[in-house]
Amino acid sequence: MAITKRGLILGATAAAVTAVTVTGAGLHLSQGQAFFQESPKELIDEVWQLIDRNYVDGTFNQVDWRAVRQEYLGRAYSNKEQAYDAIREMLAKLDDPYTRFMDPQEFKNMQIDTSGELTGVGIQLAQDEETKELIVVSPIEDTPAFQAGILARDVIIKIDGQSTQGMDSNAAVNLIRGPVGTDVNLTIRRGDEEIDYTLQRARIELHPVKYSVQSGGQGEKVGYIRLTQFSANAAEEMQDAIENLESQQVEGYVLDLRVNPGGLLYASVDIARMWIDEGVIVSTVDRQGVSEQETANNTALTDKPLVVLVDGGSASASEILSGALQDDRRGTLIGSKTFGKGLVQSVRGLGDGSGLAVTVAKYLTPNGTDINRAGIQPDVIVDLTDEQRQELFGASNKIGTEGDLQYIKALEVLNQRIAEAQRGTKAAAPVQ
Repeated sequence: MAITKRGLILGATAAAVTAVTVTGAGLHLSQGQAFFQESPKELIDEVWQLIDRNYVDGTFNQVDWRAVRQEYLGRAYSNKEQAYDAIREMLAKLDDPYTRFMDPQEFKNMQIDTSGELTGVGIQLAQDEETKELIVVSPIEDTPAFQAGILARDVIIKIDGQSTQGMDSNAAVNLIRGPVGTDVNLTIRRGDEEIDYTLQRARIELHPVKYSVQSGGQGEKVGYIRLTQFSANAAEEMQDAIENLESQQVEGYVLDLRVNPGGLLYASVDIARMWIDEGVIVSTVDRQGVSEQETANNTALTDKPLVVLVDGGSASASEILSGALQDDRRGTLIGSKTFGKGLVQSVRGLGDGSGLAVTVAKYLTPNGTDINRAGIQPDVIVDLTDEQRQELFGASNKIGTEGDLQYIKALEVLNQRIAEAQRGTKAAAPVQ
């Protein structure tokens, strides 16, 4: 399978409910349903071959992958559902929630254009690699889930009363999605508490970048940019934001990546190049140990002081950007530890209209840090309680206001950076 950088995805989700951070890299749909009906084993073998050639772990989770092929091609399949079940069973041996098979309807859901209108409740899901629980990576701003108060790290335990125990993310997506105006009930666990949310599905238009000029507290003009997703139009909107704020002569920037679950690899690299003039942005390493580096190319739009807000909902592409800004000493990270998803997937359309997402590489920050599962530690830690997060990201939406403790700390640190820049001094250690 041909894998292109623009086809690689970094979303922290095993499947996204309303905003799918994926492109159809190498789509191959011409064979059609009739071909599959005649030879279901061809599909099983196609999946096996794709994993054999591209999967990031050359040991296949210590599984004899050739023996797996013999086992599953040695079976008889009387209908497509049996073949689909066999593929899922085969992939489960890899113990990787991000490598997954999607039937035609599930794959169609994954092909939603990230720059257009979406339908759903506005949450993105990941399956915990150890507990297999369905975890909210983040709610998408200004959506039903966000307005109702669902938070990053909430665990979905029931969907319309049906237990999610043993349920994969694709199955959850199919239950949560539905026609605009209809309701879905989610039961979530937050700490020791169980909470029911009844959400009305809506049509959602995504604009990943919001920005404004704010006061730094001592008369400084600060550019505040909130990036909610690394979608297909994120880089273009980010460029517009920076150029507009530069024209207003801001003295520094707050870049807010909180509850940003990730998205497209190329979007994170393109945006990093708007802030970093030189140096490594990210390295991707495949199973042969071949490392490819993405570097800055002297196209930064500004060199003014920068602080970056991150939290447990900042995942994947957010971690690439924030890790590059931290390691290259371009920005100061403030908030709480990030999600910890350092794997890259490529998505392939299969012969009958189904699809396969394959983990093909891991990524490292410029200093060589593998953040998978561990996350990135901010330079200045400002943790919030569940109650504070609910107040901040819930219906009251105090993001970027005086009620936002992490944002207030960001302004404090940025003011120091601006003062240092005006004095022409080298940046000191972060304010604690």
